[in-house]
Amino acid sequence: MSMFDLPRRFAAEALGTGLLVATVVGSGIMAETLTHDTALALLGNTLATGAMLVVLITILGPISGAHFNPAVSLVFCLNRSLSARDLTAYLAAQVVGGIAGTFAAHLMFALPMLEVATKLRSGPAQWFSEGVATFGLVAVILSGLRFEQRAVPWLVGLYITAAYWFTASTSFANPAVALARSLTNTFSGIRPLDLPGFIIAEMLGALIALALMGWLLRPGTVPQPLKAES
Repeated sequence: MSMFDLPRRFAAEALGTGLLVATVVGSGIMAETLTHDTALALLGNTLATGAMLVVLITILGPISGAHFNPAVSLVFCLNRSLSARDLTAYLAAQVVGGIAGTFAAHLMFALPMLEVATKLRSGPAQWFSEGVATFGLVAVILSGLRFEQRAVPWLVGLYITAAYWFTASTSFANPAVALARSLTNTFSGIRPLDLPGFIIAEMLGALIALALMGWLLRPGTVPQPLKAES
C-alpha cells in the first residue's frame, strides 16, 4: 500500500505515462529523421523506450506503483492491490498523461501538436502479438514483485526491449500508449481505426496472465511421505 495520497499518485501516473509516450514518439521521430533504415530506426526507438522504463519505474514506483498502463492497473484492481475508486483515477491519469506526451513530442520536433495517425496496424497476427506482449508484461511484473521487487524496473525495461523485436506489433502492450500513438502520424503511429483490436487483445492478454500467474505463483501443498508403520 502506497504512503502517498491519491492526488500525488495521480500526478505520478500522468507524469510517468506522459514521459513514456514522449520517449516512444520522440525517439521514433528522431530515428526516422536520422536514418531511412527501418531496422535501425526501430532499434533506436527500442533502446530509448526500454531505458526510460527503467528510469520511470525506479523513481515513480514508490509513489504510485508505476503502472503507466490501464491493463496493469486493471490487473492490480482485480487482485485487490488497487481499489476500484483508485482504478478510475489511474486510468484517467494514464490517458491524459499519454496524450500530453504525444503533444510534447510533436512540439519538441516542431510538428503540429495534434495529428491523426494513418499507419495501418491490423489483422490477426498483430492482435495476437499484442495479446502475447501484454501477457508477458503482466507475467514479468507479477513474478518480479513476488520474487525480486528491486529488479522490477530492469525486468520490465528489458522485457519491452525484447518484445519490440519478437512481436509483429512491436509490443505496444498498453492501451493508454496505443491511444496516444493514434494521435501522431509519425514512425510510432497507429490508425485510430486499429485501436479496438489492439486494446481488446491487450486486455485479454493481461487477464490471462493474471489467471495463470495467480495459480503459478501460489505454492501448492507438498505431499508428505508416508510413515512406515511400526
